[in-house]
Amino acid sequence: MSPHAFRVIQPGLHTTVQDLGRVGSQRLGIPVSGALDSLALRAANVVVGNAQNTAGLEIAVLGPVLEVETSSVRVAVAGDGARLTVQHTDGSSREVAALESIRLIQGDRLRVTASTGGSVAYLAIEGGLALPPFLGSLATYVRGGFGGLEGRALAAGDALTLVRGEVDSRQELRLPGFDLAPVSEIRVILGPQDDYFSATAIRDFLSMPYTVTQDADRMGLRLEGAKLEHAKGYNIVSDGIAPGSIQVPGSGQPIVLLSDRQTTGGYPKIATVASADLAALGRVRPGMVLRFRSVTVADAQAARRSLEARMANLAGALVAVRPEGPDLERLYDANLVSGVAHAHDQDTWRHHP
Repeated sequence: MSPHAFRVIQPGLHTTVQDLGRVGSQRLGIPVSGALDSLALRAANVVVGNAQNTAGLEIAVLGPVLEVETSSVRVAVAGDGARLTVQHTDGSSREVAALESIRLIQGDRLRVTASTGGSVAYLAIEGGLALPPFLGSLATYVRGGFGGLEGRALAAGDALTLVRGEVDSRQELRLPGFDLAPVSEIRVILGPQDDYFSATAIRDFLSMPYTVTQDADRMGLRLEGAKLEHAKGYNIVSDGIAPGSIQVPGSGQPIVLLSDRQTTGGYPKIATVASADLAALGRVRPGMVLRFRSVTVADAQAARRSLEARMANLAGALVAVRPEGPDLERLYDANLVSGVAHAHDQDTWRHHP
């Protein structure tokens, strides 16, 4: 038994270690990877007191069951509709809402109920995971077999070694009002090969709905909708793939490329998702409907600056978690008596409001 570990009792459908990605290695043909919903991971890290880029667990659809094998640990989950169910060593259990921290002790078990609205949820652990980085990142790239825990999704029996074997007992915190719901409208910048498409294709792309098909994973989202007509054919000299590139192969159906995207591609790209909307795009599930709205580069840059300013101030938005039972502090502050009456003064007693 490791003194600093979470033991994986049930791994969930697809649970991997992810941080904010392996930046700077695309020239070697290595994808960035990292969290599909980077905002959810960053927010969960803030709740437990970590740096926002600390690696946590990305949980798809069905969450894992983990048992604490260390002295104590603090965790928080993030995701639209996600929550934790904790089974304590004394036999009691409780549910913990998303973006609310909880301290667990040795022998406690937690089940992560993944996001009910979006595609992924994240579990942040105070101090993070003690795993060897690959090219400066703990992000798991399953197709390549590297990063995270042996380059794969979690399996039953795995031990996740933690940086901290014990955490302080302190006031638990939550982050109210942080919206992680999927969105239906995505901002895009046309190009870099929008000239490879007819005017009708551009118009349809920006006005027609597209449905996310079952062929959706960490690499990208295949969409189904109005067929986009190529004006110059559908092959180009392979060039770099940016986060959120929307390429259109010969089928005329767009593909939005995500965290595990290839580093180069030979299909023309009609548009690129604004970076401020990439995390929201990572939440969508098959069957959801998307629409695209064209914005300028300046608009996209302003949206990203606004987003980063908000993220920089998340710690200041944290509030204390109230203990279960009566809120004595609010009770003491309340004006419970609106006046004073003398027990023997019948007129005062009768007429007091």
